[in-house]
Amino acid sequence: MSEATVIKPYLKLAGLEPLTIRPESNFVNVGERTNVTGSKKFARLVRENKYEEALSVARQQVENGAQVLDVNMDDALLDGVKAMTTFLNLLQAEPDIAKIPVMIDSSKFEIIEAGLKCVQGKCIVNSISMKEGVEKFIEQATICQAYGAAVVVMAFDEQGQADTLERRVTICEKAYNILVNEVGFEPQDIIFDPNIFAIATGIEEHNNYAVDFIEATKIIKRKMPLAKVSGGVSNVSFSFRGNDHVREAIHAVFLYHAIKAGMDMGIVNAGQLVVYDQIEPQLKELCEDVILNRRPDATERLVTFAEQVKGKGKEEEKKDEAWRANSVEERLKHALVNGITDYIDADTEEARQKYPAPLDVIEGPLMAGMDVVGDLFGSGKMFLPQVVKSARVMKKSVAILTPYIEKEKEEKAARGEISPSGAAKVLMATVKGDVHDIGKNIVGVVLGCNGYNVIDLGVMVPADKILETALRENVDVIGLSGLITPSLDEMVHIAREMKRRNMKQPLLIGGATTSRTHTAVKIAPEYENGVVHVLDASRSVTVVSNLLNKEGKENFLQQTQNEYLNLRNQFLNKQKHKVLIPYEEA
Repeated sequence: MSEATVIKPYLKLAGLEPLTIRPESNFVNVGERTNVTGSKKFARLVRENKYEEALSVARQQVENGAQVLDVNMDDALLDGVKAMTTFLNLLQAEPDIAKIPVMIDSSKFEIIEAGLKCVQGKCIVNSISMKEGVEKFIEQATICQAYGAAVVVMAFDEQGQADTLERRVTICEKAYNILVNEVGFEPQDIIFDPNIFAIATGIEEHNNYAVDFIEATKIIKRKMPLAKVSGGVSNVSFSFRGNDHVREAIHAVFLYHAIKAGMDMGIVNAGQLVVYDQIEPQLKELCEDVILNRRPDATERLVTFAEQVKGKGKEEEKKDEAWRANSVEERLKHALVNGITDYIDADTEEARQKYPAPLDVIEGPLMAGMDVVGDLFGSGKMFLPQVVKSARVMKKSVAILTPYIEKEKEEKAARGEISPSGAAKVLMATVKGDVHDIGKNIVGVVLGCNGYNVIDLGVMVPADKILETALRENVDVIGLSGLITPSLDEMVHIAREMKRRNMKQPLLIGGATTSRTHTAVKIAPEYENGVVHVLDASRSVTVVSNLLNKEGKENFLQQTQNEYLNLRNQFLNKQKHKVLIPYEEA
């Protein structure tokens, strides 16, 4: 009598070739470049219907060592279902790419389900969560199970994305029990993503994010048998975008510690992984200080190093006091760009005495400095921690000017020149379904520094709450923020609701996934009383100022509308001239 075949509970995936992930397996690299939100080149090729060239991006990832291929088509200007199915169908006909399993990555489940119908072998769905409640979670998990897919489960529930160790573990444990005991999911087919967030942001609450992920990984592996752990590795270094040398070192150090804790796989750029032992000792130590949150000045030390790598030489610049001989305007700009508060009191007072009104100092040299900060950050030459420091310099300068501004307001009110009703109100919110708020918070600081009354509703805010609060508080401007692609759809919905309710307030749009083109094509046509895309925090004051200026508002909105009309026409013309792939080639 022959011995029975023993089927071991390993995670088994497959493209044209099988991939079995055993306890002794090395870290599994999930290639990230076939993602429209992570690769500008791939996004451009897909938008232009150049799918054959887009396949070369996938091929390069495989050649560089990707063992699973992450495919994401979450772009507000794309038909996500069509893009996903077209690309996956073409990919399946390329054996050198199709040999590895696919990770179907989308925040929209209809795109995931469409992708599931295209792939051969056994794929991974990225992702499902309890964001919309347990019932929806079970429904989506059951569909994934029916297609035989493994699933990435985000640490996300109806209260939002887990950002503490306790919530990471609690949510993952609840999801594990539901999947195993109620849905009947094989535990080895469950992959948890306990949320990799950006560290070294300059915001103290974020300092322990990497440590919490690593500790959560240890607990998940101990308490949830056979489950795997994954995550989007590039998120951890987002503060240093534009400095690949530092980012790659952060990734390598983070992975070194996370893999030791039990992390099984991660979404990475397979062509840009560096060897942990080959990182220069100083940089490695600085990265470990930040990742493990070992010292309070870790972020500042790493930023200083990053600047030196970029050739800025901040330490030398600090020692060089030559900039103190410049005009007060140049000195204020220098202080803002470099986050220097040492002389801000004296320089602000000098500027106040030089300008006719204290508000002129804010709207003149201070905002000129913040414009430079915005340009540097947008081009990747300045990092998020530095922007936060610049905002703090701005806040300190404005605090010095505020008593004089208030006194001037009182005098004008006494003369009947202005209404004493108070500052203009700006309502801000991160839209429903989105928990990201760093950018919104910075905008709030900058607007608050400039004398505006900011009403911040926080994150995951439904449309009704935003609009009802705006009407109740009689706000002057509404600002919406969002980082993930579904947020863009929610912004369109809010614009339609504003039109339906016959509201008059201008609508500001901001956040990492937003763009002038999307605002022009999708949002602006839905609301006729002013929709403006704000590139970054430093631009917010200028935009709000223009919108609240009775003399200049109409001209500003007309210019914006003309610009958006041109963008819409350009976009629509590109759509008309798209080259379709012949049926035989498809």
